[in-house]
Amino acid sequence: MQIFRTLEELPRDFGITVASVGNFDGVHRAHQNVLAAIAKRAKELHVRSLVVTFDPHPTRVLRPDAAPKLITPLNRKLELIAKHGVDAALALPFTKEFSNTSAADFAELLGKGLKAKEVHEGFNFHFGHKAQGNLEKLTELGKQSGFAVISYPEMRLRGESVSSSRIRELIQQGNVSRARALLGRPFSITAEPAKGRGYGKQYTVPTINLSAYDELVPGNGVYITRTRIGNETFNSVTNVGNRPTFGADSFAIESHLLDFHPIDLNENTEIETCFLRRLRSEIKFPSVEALRAQIGKDLARSQRYFRLL
Repeated sequence: MQIFRTLEELPRDFGITVASVGNFDGVHRAHQNVLAAIAKRAKELHVRSLVVTFDPHPTRVLRPDAAPKLITPLNRKLELIAKHGVDAALALPFTKEFSNTSAADFAELLGKGLKAKEVHEGFNFHFGHKAQGNLEKLTELGKQSGFAVISYPEMRLRGESVSSSRIRELIQQGNVSRARALLGRPFSITAEPAKGRGYGKQYTVPTINLSAYDELVPGNGVYITRTRIGNETFNSVTNVGNRPTFGADSFAIESHLLDFHPIDLNENTEIETCFLRRLRSEIKFPSVEALRAQIGKDLARSQRYFRLL
């Protein structure tokens, strides 16, 4: 998939497109449905499929105090979009100036600038200055700018809306199993190992801490996880939280690797933690010994989970 970071980067001869515009945070099942559809439709029309998204998330510019933590930071989002056969993605820089673009001007950008033949959008799509445009307005403006609008109804799974906001709620509550169902894959975070822990060429301890991670993390608790370190993946148990048994605030995301063997690791090694199931809430234990005993139980439950898989 080609990636463009500005309109100017898009080649003049890029050609006619079947496009979809949105934040696509999480690239969840409803997003995946649209992505697969534009990729298929573009092939049928012998044109190119194009996703238009924004960097940063518009709320971070317009209402920074209310801006959500992201399910998928931009690079991860683009990786996931690419898996669905889309030809190209345009990550438009979102600024206050861009937010003043009228609905009519934005529709003209789609039709004339991006040469869209079709624009595919979800039922609640809004666009333009102060979100003044909706699907009905886009359809009307599309006729003037030369594109048709294909709309998608709300997707529901077991009675629950498949949406980025609902998935964020579930993850914050620690309900990673339900979030996984709506995402269509396990929720994961990618970071580097915590700095200053003496990582050398060979890493020989079966626990690993992530460096500071500024986007969405699951609610405090203990989880069954899989941890990818570079090119190797380990079954694991991960604690997210403040480690209250140790006193003062010491938030960490710490994983115990179940099937560990010594590995090559440095401070720039990429670590991906996939959250499969919540085991329990974070608890303050009366002693380190009591904590150690509970960790033993957590590890045993996790090993049983992986055996049943």
